[in-house]
Amino acid sequence: MNTNLVLYNTISRKKEPFEPLHPPFVGMYVCGPTVYSDVHLGNCRTFVSFDLIFRYLLHLGYKVRYVRNITDAGHLEGDQDEGDDKFAKKARLEKLEPMEIVQKYTLGFHEVLRLFNTLPPSIEPTATGHISEQIQMIQQILDNGYAYEVNGSVYFDVDKYIQSKNYTILTNRKLEDLLNNTRELGGQDEKRGRLDFALWIKAKPEHIMRWPSPWSIGFPGWHIECSAMSSKYLGAEFDIHGGGMDLAATHHTNEIAQSQACNHVQPAKYWMHTNMLTVNGARMSKSAGNGFLPQELFAGTHKLLHRGYSPMSVRFFMLQAHYRSTLDFSNEALEAAEKGYRRLMNALAVIPKLTVTENGEGDFDLSAFKERCYAAMNDDFNSPVLIAELFEAVRYINSVYDRKAQISATELEELKTLLQYFVADILGLIDDANASHDFENAMKLIIKLREEAKMNKDYATSDRIREALKDMGIQVMDSKDGSLWAKN
Repeated sequence: MNTNLVLYNTISRKKEPFEPLHPPFVGMYVCGPTVYSDVHLGNCRTFVSFDLIFRYLLHLGYKVRYVRNITDAGHLEGDQDEGDDKFAKKARLEKLEPMEIVQKYTLGFHEVLRLFNTLPPSIEPTATGHISEQIQMIQQILDNGYAYEVNGSVYFDVDKYIQSKNYTILTNRKLEDLLNNTRELGGQDEKRGRLDFALWIKAKPEHIMRWPSPWSIGFPGWHIECSAMSSKYLGAEFDIHGGGMDLAATHHTNEIAQSQACNHVQPAKYWMHTNMLTVNGARMSKSAGNGFLPQELFAGTHKLLHRGYSPMSVRFFMLQAHYRSTLDFSNEALEAAEKGYRRLMNALAVIPKLTVTENGEGDFDLSAFKERCYAAMNDDFNSPVLIAELFEAVRYINSVYDRKAQISATELEELKTLLQYFVADILGLIDDANASHDFENAMKLIIKLREEAKMNKDYATSDRIREALKDMGIQVMDSKDGSLWAKN
């Protein structure tokens, strides 16, 4: 398949033509969430960005296998194999089993991404479902001489690795700088080198999540799961590996080292990273008090927000910035994005009302418009430029509606097709006002049917409707003026 798509490759630090290893097939792995808490907006920005990439590759005709993992074990609080297990700590706080925590926040993660209208990945493997694959990979790394076992734990030998491989190939950082930023080994530390990291950790007696292995009853290190699962579903070499830029220095660096040590190849041809979020110019974080969850953004309940914004408005806001650019949240920026989103949706809504000219051609060069839209997406998925081009079409649509411009029937059909491609199929934008209106109408019908059942003294049906709505989080309240409803 021949396309003009170029993308920025973190490992080469430049844009490169996209040439899959086995066209038309594309393998893409994106690091998913650690499901011990609600998904945060930084994660959402990454997954919306890779949803755009996934959608565009599908649109170009590639057969994409998109793998996005769920981390449900092995992630300690510190990136240096230290601190409490995140799942066990949360389970103790909430007095639940660790897998109840996993289930709760996995469901929440899926619901948030559903609201953002992201396509589900082709495969969504879990760390706990692939313990045997991780053990096999660790054993192969040991057999190849790039790891060592101490008291039931297994560590990757970075000093041995750097004798023949470039450990910092992804970030181009100097080893001396890494060492200077790493604490000295304590007397009780089992690691031989300061940059070594755990592949398998022997469980302490109080550790809840544990599995048998050749070395001990324990659990895998954080980094090994992605290497094991990406190679299982995409092969030792695949096309795209993605995630947030915060993963590059440690997690992805260690993934490359593990995969090289095991399979003797660099796993991904292209490494892609999304940039960070800021709030009013400051980095978003819980400790700074400026971090808010998607639910707080939608409802407007955070102290920094003037009001709530719909998921589609937020998706549009995210896509207005290039995925490699910093995205700054502010009330003013969100309000501007909401206005832009509504302007786009309103223009799409008037298309069926346009009057076509009987003779001649329209006033808009559709061929040039199409070329510019594809050029934007082919330039490293440049959604801001694409959106700017779409607003040129919006101006034209509004001019035709106001009878200040004209369009032929053939051109109208072509314009509708192009807008379906770029707005819905690629940007993943839908009109949530219509969705809300349809929901309201559906609820009016359901309430009317329930009231008719009560009038007919069919109380069993009336009660079934009430209970079914309750299970969906909708409360029905009866009054002398009729039935009212509200979302819980």
